Amino acid sequence: MHRQRNAKIVATLGPASSDRDTIEALFNAGADVFRLNFSHGSHADHKQRLDIIRAIERDSGRPIGVLLDLQGPKLRLGAFVDGPVTLQAGDSFRLDMDHELLGDRHRAPLPHAEIYAALEVGAELLIDDGRVRLRVESFGPEHAETRVVVGGRVSDRKGVNVPGVVLPLSAMTAKDHADLDYGLNLGVDWIALSFVQRPEDIEEIKRIVNGRAGIVAKLEKPAAIHSLEAIVTASDAIMVARGDLGVEMPPEQVPAIQKRIVRACRKAGKPVIVATQMLESMVSAPVPTRAEASDVATAIYDGADAVMLSAESASGQYPRDAVRIMDSIIARTEADPHYRETVASGLCAGAGTLASDGIGAAVRSVASTMQVAAVVAYTSSGYSALRMARERPHAPIVGMTPRAAIARRLALAWGVYPVLCHEVVDVMEMSDWAARTVQREGVAQAGDTIVISAGIPFGTPGTTNLLRTMQLA
Repeated sequence: MHRQRNAKIVATLGPASSDRDTIEALFNAGADVFRLNFSHGSHADHKQRLDIIRAIERDSGRPIGVLLDLQGPKLRLGAFVDGPVTLQAGDSFRLDMDHELLGDRHRAPLPHAEIYAALEVGAELLIDDGRVRLRVESFGPEHAETRVVVGGRVSDRKGVNVPGVVLPLSAMTAKDHADLDYGLNLGVDWIALSFVQRPEDIEEIKRIVNGRAGIVAKLEKPAAIHSLEAIVTASDAIMVARGDLGVEMPPEQVPAIQKRIVRACRKAGKPVIVATQMLESMVSAPVPTRAEASDVATAIYDGADAVMLSAESASGQYPRDAVRIMDSIIARTEADPHYRETVASGLCAGAGTLASDGIGAAVRSVASTMQVAAVVAYTSSGYSALRMARERPHAPIVGMTPRAAIARRLALAWGVYPVLCHEVVDVMEMSDWAARTVQREGVAQAGDTIVISAGIPFGTPGTTNLLRTMQLA
């Protein structure tokens, strides 16, 4: 089951992909990590899907990652008395905290005190993903008088965005806390935190999770981009959530922001997922548009660790085809000689001064000059494998770990083929197991040379300090 590509695929599960046959078909087609979107579905739905994933994992013998995506604080209008209203450009429109008084074409309830606390005159409010735009003319602690800049139809519970403003609210709601507790008890591998604005949001959830899962910061607020490096440092991985990001800033800025985020993650050695509308037309069509295929390829050329399917695999008509085609696009892109040049040019020389940085650079150099068959990273925390992935070596990376949770997390990392093994006590035992593993998994054979990296003493996270080459007997 070793994939013939390096970048990974995250597939969202939903109504169209809830049974064993479909989920297994997605896995066989190329899905490496499955996303459980807690914005939709019940706890029982998600448990059923996770149980199926773990059964497939046992049968296949390959670790599969599971990502729980928290809903986050959704800011929404209240209800309208007579159904949808149409706002015209130039109209005045009032927003206030009175959620019991239903809205009309002159006002609407917006029961979020945090918004009024952060407003300023001239700020824009976006309704329904920016389809309607309001400009603030005056405001108080519980209301805002606005002018309609871009008119349109507004109905019950439409979402509201406040671009360019850091809202004084936690990234986690009461629902998120309950979902997080449930997911951790289920044993998910990654937690995606929505609407991250500052590194403190990550620190808050990390204190709760306490190492039981990796933390993915979803970057979908312009405020997060202003604190990009600090958020990347605080997180275990990053998701470029282009949907809301494209609502809160001009869409022409999103491609450059995407590249900036990927570069920051490459520099820090943190996995980065590019998400949202990658093969959107495949929700209802059996093939993607050429622009969508190019979009996926661009993310791969940029050096992303993973690309993600959302509605395409969760509620679309062709979930398996979407995964299969994304797998094909990645493989074809990585086969392009220009891809290797692009990935190499993205390396961040001098980005670190630790022993692990030197080992990582040395592994890349050795793998290139000696034409090794595989790089083996023995790791208890995942750190050694991630340092190898950061360098984007030519050879596949076998992430050997004695911890099932770490093997599953490594399913998200570029080029890493995670393998569960037992605890080793010395370098000779580790080398022997590395040789057996690469041959058993079919990534190397007798006569091939492999490179091994690890941290001594074993079991101590963040101590990658050993490099060894060996020829397989």
